[in-house]
Amino acid sequence: MKARIPRNIGGGGAQNMNQMIKQAQKMQDQITELQEDIEAREFSATAGGGAVEVVLTGKKTIKTLNIKPEAVDPEDVEMLQDLIISAINEAVNNIEATTENEMGKITGGVSLPGLF
Repeated sequence: MKARIPRNIGGGGAQNMNQMIKQAQKMQDQITELQEDIEAREFSATAGGGAVEVVLTGKKTIKTLNIKPEAVDPEDVEMLQDLIISAINEAVNNIEATTENEMGKITGGVSLPGLF
């Protein structure tokens, strides 16, 4: 009995590989562009009904922190600390969710470790 090799095997392999490399390069370029775009954005979050507002850059650095005077109670410093932490954590979560969502559009939902 003769073994039969499917027609798509053995021919065009280099062409298919080149196409895959081009697609991977295009995806890498799109990811780099998106990362730069996200890093240039600002993400804000509030806590305590707006008593504390924080604005972070896409690089996760604090740009501004606004605290309303009524949030400052010398008798309850811990509450103010909690509000600040909460606002910062919410802004960071917004950055990460935006990054994951928009990267998923490029990668088709495939997780690429180390990229984001």
